[in-house]
Amino acid sequence: MTTGLILGAAVWATGPSPTLARRTRHGAQLYHAGAVQRLIVCGGLGRHPPSEAHVMAALLEAEGVPASAVVLEDRSTTTRENIRFALPLLDEADVIVITDWSHAPRARLIARRHGLRARSSSPSLKGARIWPQTKMAGREVFAYLAHAFHIVR
Repeated sequence: MTTGLILGAAVWATGPSPTLARRTRHGAQLYHAGAVQRLIVCGGLGRHPPSEAHVMAALLEAEGVPASAVVLEDRSTTTRENIRFALPLLDEADVIVITDWSHAPRARLIARRHGLRARSSSPSLKGARIWPQTKMAGREVFAYLAHAFHIVR
């Protein structure tokens, strides 16, 4: 059984951020295609309630994913915590990390350092705004290097 880990993103006062919604819809597509049989939604409470995980669970339900296939990890606030707090919820070490393309290399690195056999899958950027994606990609270059060289623990 392959499990997908959908990594969190912001919840805005008006609802899920476009990034959170895009990642979650992609997780639902993977579920319906049979690529994953279970989804762990990762993300705690940010600036606006409810937690990222609870918002993702509601989005998955709206996309027709049964509640029995969704597990909540609703305490994490960083990528490292997403992975670490999901570990006890996993039945096996094979996972598909579901996140944006620019975030995926660092997320896989962290997952593999926690003993997982991690692949990643990223949603299409169709409809995404260029500037936020550019900022995220630039940030991820430095974050990846910091993790790769153990500057960040």
